[in-house]
Amino acid sequence: MFFSADISYPKRLVEAGLAEPGTLYRYAMGRIVIWVSKGSPVDVGTLGIKALQHPSVKKIAIANPKHAPYGRAAVAAMEHYTLYEQVKDKLVLGENISQTAQFVQTGGADIGIIALSLAVASAIRETGTFWEVPLEAYPRLEQGAVVLKTAKDLKTARAFLDYVKSPEGTAVFKRYGFFLPDKASAEKVRTQ
Repeated sequence: MFFSADISYPKRLVEAGLAEPGTLYRYAMGRIVIWVSKGSPVDVGTLGIKALQHPSVKKIAIANPKHAPYGRAAVAAMEHYTLYEQVKDKLVLGENISQTAQFVQTGGADIGIIALSLAVASAIRETGTFWEVPLEAYPRLEQGAVVLKTAKDLKTARAFLDYVKSPEGTAVFKRYGFFLPDKASAEKVRTQ
């Protein structure tokens, strides 16, 4: 199986004939937050997006927008609030959203724009605080999955995809802060 934070990648696999027909599935919609480690002088809950401009913030971690959907969302949010030009020289780019969170956790950055799913995960939840960026500030983070034709056990791969779609599977995504697609739009994606 192939899961991606950007549904365009699994769609390309379908178009290239590398995916099992009819298995493209939009499993979730991601969200971004502004996150700081505990002990930071920045009160993100009060400041919101303006936390990026706090005098103590020298480095802001985001995922690399050239290839990471969460990085593109971070840039879009900063542009939406007309902050990008003011803070772009402070940006530190992670190769992915996990590395971005690590930069803030380890002190390599003072603040970061990360996935809500990471901010609520047990490994990070207890070590910092966050402010959720409103959805209208960035493009939808449609996440998709597909079963690859090269799967060694297609039956098991399809069964796992069925689990992801089940109430038990979707409960996991909800627990980690993902919006879930409604059934009608998920069906539409699968048929494309």
